[in-house]
Amino acid sequence: MPQFFMNKRLIILLVSIIILVALIGFSIRSRDKLTWPEQFIKDTSGWVQTLVSRPAHYVAGFIDNVRDLQSTYEENKELKSKLEELGKLEYQVQGLQKENATLHETLEEKENLSSYNPMNATVIRRNPDRWRELLTINKGSSNGVKKNMAVMTASGLIGKVKSVSTGTATVQLLSSEDPTNRISAVIQEDSKKKGDKVFGLIVDYDKESKYLIMESTEDSKKAKIKKGQLVTTSGLGGVFPEGLPVGKVVKVEPDKDGLTNNIFIQPAADFYDIEHVIIIKRTATQPDDIEEEKGL
Repeated sequence: MPQFFMNKRLIILLVSIIILVALIGFSIRSRDKLTWPEQFIKDTSGWVQTLVSRPAHYVAGFIDNVRDLQSTYEENKELKSKLEELGKLEYQVQGLQKENATLHETLEEKENLSSYNPMNATVIRRNPDRWRELLTINKGSSNGVKKNMAVMTASGLIGKVKSVSTGTATVQLLSSEDPTNRISAVIQEDSKKKGDKVFGLIVDYDKESKYLIMESTEDSKKAKIKKGQLVTTSGLGGVFPEGLPVGKVVKVEPDKDGLTNNIFIQPAADFYDIEHVIIIKRTATQPDDIEEEKGL
C-alpha cells in the first residue's frame, strides 16, 4: 500500500513537470494573439496597477508640490530679507552722501568766511513743538560761543545764539515768531543796473509762504527793487557781520498804512532741515550783554 502511494506521487510529480514544461514552451513561442487566460490576467493586473499607481502618483505629486512650496517660501523669505537689507543700505548710503555733501559745503563756506573767525557745530537737539524756532548745538561757552553770535549753514543765515551753557548753545531761528528777533539787512544793487542799496529790517516770517519779511521805508519803485536780488546782513547794529547771505527778493508789497514796504524774501537756508551749522564769532570787541539787534 505505501509503495502504491509513493508511485502515485511520483506519477503526479512527473505529470506536473510535463505540464509545466509544455506551458513554458507554449508561452515563449511567438504568437500573434494571447490566450484569454493571459489576456484576463494581464488586464486584471494592469487595472490593479492603475488603481494603485494613480493614488500613489497623486500622493507623490502632492508631496513634491508641498516641498516646492516650502522651498519657494524659504527662497521668498530669504529674498525679502535681502531686499530689506538692501533698502536699509540704500537709505544709509543716501544719508551718508547727503551728510558728506553738507560737510563739504560747510567747509567751503567756512573758508569763504575765514575773515569772520567761523566755528563748525552740529545740531544735537530740536524740539518738535518748537521746530521752527529753536535748536541746540554741541558748542558752548567753553568753545568761545557767546550770546547773539550769528549762526548759518553753508547756504545762508539761519539765526543767532539765544543762550549759552558750558557745552551747548541754543540757536533762535529767523523763522521764530519772536517779534524782537530783528536783523538789519540790505538788498544788494542789481548787477545789471547799478543803483543804491536798500536797507531795512527782517521783522517777520510768513509760515504759509515760508518767506522772510523785510521792512523798508524806501520807495520800492525809486529804489528799483526787483525779484531775484540778493539780500545780505548789513552789518549795522554791531551784532551780525556784514555780507552774510539771507536770501533773494521774491516780491514787494506796500504795508497796510502805506508808509513802508514789505519785501518778501526766499531764505537762502532751509530752516526745516539743519544738521551742521557755522557760528560766526565777532571780529570786533562787543559787549556781552547785547541782546537784540535794533537796526541802528
